[in-house]
Amino acid sequence: MSFADLNLIPELQRAVADEGYSQPTPIQAKAIPAVLERRDIMGCAQTGTGKTAGFTLPMLQLLAPYANSSPSPARHPVRALVLTPTRELAAQVSDSIKAYGKFLKLRSTVVYGGVDMPPQTKILREGVDILVATPGRLLDHVQQKSVSLSQVEIVVMDEADRMLDMGFLPDIRRILALLPTQRQSLLFSATFSEEIKKLANQMLRSPTLIEVARRNAPADLVKHQVFETPASRKHAVLANLIRSREMKQVLVFLRMKRDCNKLARDLVRDGINATAIHSDRTQAEREQALSDFKEGRSTVLVATDIAARGIDIEELPFVINYELPYTPEDYVHRIGRTGRAGMPGEAISLVCPDEMRLLADIEKLLKRAIPRQSVEEGAADLAAEREYDRSRERRPRREEREQEPRRTAAPAAKPRPQLAADGFDFSKPYVPASGPATATPASAPVQRPRGNRPQAALLGGFVSRDKK
Repeated sequence: MSFADLNLIPELQRAVADEGYSQPTPIQAKAIPAVLERRDIMGCAQTGTGKTAGFTLPMLQLLAPYANSSPSPARHPVRALVLTPTRELAAQVSDSIKAYGKFLKLRSTVVYGGVDMPPQTKILREGVDILVATPGRLLDHVQQKSVSLSQVEIVVMDEADRMLDMGFLPDIRRILALLPTQRQSLLFSATFSEEIKKLANQMLRSPTLIEVARRNAPADLVKHQVFETPASRKHAVLANLIRSREMKQVLVFLRMKRDCNKLARDLVRDGINATAIHSDRTQAEREQALSDFKEGRSTVLVATDIAARGIDIEELPFVINYELPYTPEDYVHRIGRTGRAGMPGEAISLVCPDEMRLLADIEKLLKRAIPRQSVEEGAADLAAEREYDRSRERRPRREEREQEPRRTAAPAAKPRPQLAADGFDFSKPYVPASGPATATPASAPVQRPRGNRPQAALLGGFVSRDKK
C-alpha cells in the first residue's frame, strides 16, 4: 500500500515523498481513511510508529479547501486545534504540520509556556488556520483575547492519557467548553488505561477505536535488559556501560529534576559529555540541550519523563532507565524513544532491590519477563569497575579539610651562637639581670612603688617639666 492508495491529495503525496516516506505505517493506514470520513477517533499504537502523521495528513487534507494567500486575519481563523502535554511534543507536532503542509497555503503556529507571550500574540492576531498548543498557555491567550476557538472544526489530543495524568483535566474541560459542539475529535496515544477510555467516551461522539498492536505494548524492535545493582553503584555501572560499549548517543531517564542535574554534573566530571533536560530549565536551555544531543555534541541526555513524549530521534540506539518510573505506562513511553521508524534499539534498566516491585508492575503490563543480568556479566568486569571506583575517589571537601588536625611544622634548626667580644650570646633570648633575691611570702603581692603624678596629668592635662 502507498500513500496514493489512501486518497491523499497530490500536494500531500509530494510532501510525504520529500520527507522520504513511501509506504504508510499500520496506524496511518487505518487512521487516515477514518479521519477523512469525519469520524471521531481513538488511536492507539506503539510509540514511534507514525501517529503524528496519522492525524496530521488527513487534517491538512480536510482543511485544504480553506487554503488562501490573503493577509487578512479574518480569512485565517483557527479551524484545527492540537493539544499536547509538553513543549517538546508541541514543537515536534508543529514541525510535522509545516513539513507535510508546505505545499498548502495554510498558516500554522505553536504556543507553549516558558517563553514570552507577545511574539505568540502577534502571530495569533495575524490569523492561523492550525494551532498547536499546551493547555496552560492556550488558556492564557484565550484570557487575553488574542485567539478565538469559536470556529474550530477539528480538535486533536496527542498523548491524551499523559495530559490527564499531568493534571490537565480541568484545563481540558475549560478548552472543550470553548469549542463548537459540532466538531471532530481525535485522541492519539501509545497507552490507554480503562479510566482514560471511560473519560474519552464522554468527550467523543461514538468514537472509533483503532489499535494496530496490543495495548500498552512497546516496539517489537526494542531489546530489553535489566541490570540488578545496588543504588550506590548505579553511577559506576552507568559510566562503565557507556565506556565499555562505546555508546555515542544515550538517553538516560530519572524521576526527579534535581537528580538529573546531579547525574549530568557527575558524568561530566567523569569525562563523559552530558547535559540535562527537565521542566525547571528555560525553553532556550531545553532547546539547546536537545539540539546538542541530536547533533552529536552531547553523548548523554539526562531527562525526566517530560522528555519521554517529545524526543523524536529515528536512530537513537540506547535508552537507559537509571530509575524505574512509578507508573508502568511511563516505561513504555520512555523506551519508545528508541526502536523508531523501523530501526532497532536497546532499553537498559538499572534496578536496585527497592525497585523490584516497580519492575514487577512493568512486566505485568508487558505480559512478559525482562531478561536479568548481573553487573559483572554485562556492565564490566570487577577489575574495571574497581579501577573506576578508584578514579572516582574525590579530594576531601573544604569543611572536611578544616576538621583534619593541622600538621605541625618541623622544628627549626638550632641557630648557631652569635658571641660578642665580651662573650655575650646574642642568639639567646634576652633575660634582664636580677638583683639579690629577697624572700617574699607567696601569698603577699609584690608592692610596686608608685611615683607622685601631677594632678593635671591625672586630668588629662599637660604639665611642663621646665622648672622655673
